[in-house]
Amino acid sequence: MSNAQTTVITLETPLVRGEQKIEKVTLRKPAAGELRGIALADLLKVDVAALHVVLPRITNPTLTAHDVSQLDLPDLMAIGSEVVGFFLPKADRAALSLGA
Repeated sequence: MSNAQTTVITLETPLVRGEQKIEKVTLRKPAAGELRGIALADLLKVDVAALHVVLPRITNPTLTAHDVSQLDLPDLMAIGSEVVGFFLPKADRAALSLGA
């Protein structure tokens, strides 16, 4: 499920936090202030250190830096790709949606 403001990612490998099992994560399009301290180029390169900083700010349930460290690689790439997608103009996002 995706729109310009949020995207829901179903994790291939759920995260387990105590007795809580996280199977889906909602990403919210970040506001400029939520990107403070992060080089945009790093996010566009899907830099893992940058994702460790920004994901706790834009995820529901909130993923901690430790949670991000525990993500399976396909899940990390899926989430990182969606974060990059937030930077695309509406027309480009629409074109990608039509092509899918």
